[in-house]
Amino acid sequence: MSTPHRADHHEDPAQNLPPAEPQRAASEGPTPYVANDEALARVHASDEFRELKGRFRKFAFPLSAAFLIWYFAYVLLSTYAIDLMKKPLFGNVTLGLFLGLLQFLTTFVITALYIRHANKNLDPIATKLRAELEGHR
Repeated sequence: MSTPHRADHHEDPAQNLPPAEPQRAASEGPTPYVANDEALARVHASDEFRELKGRFRKFAFPLSAAFLIWYFAYVLLSTYAIDLMKKPLFGNVTLGLFLGLLQFLTTFVITALYIRHANKNLDPIATKLRAELEGHR
């Protein structure tokens, strides 16, 4: 059996294109901005971006290290200092339970501190850089 001959060279080239993306509805929000490599490189080389990274690192790294030390200290105490962790503080609340609840409290406090730090020290610089990158200066 032979296949019928097709005249592919006479087809409309537009038929070979992928389908166009559907139009975004207004409720889907604005079309995302995609920066080119040159614009990104310019922002990454800027003093403001270095300042942004420095402010983030000076806050996040020490606080993360302190929390990890606190977390692993709790785990190690729970594993190797069982008698200490079973010591009652008041009523049925032991030192282990109290320190465990402090883990949760510490997480919430760190989150609140980071939000305050980001709003005050990071977001203004990031907003400025974004506006420059998108050309809304």
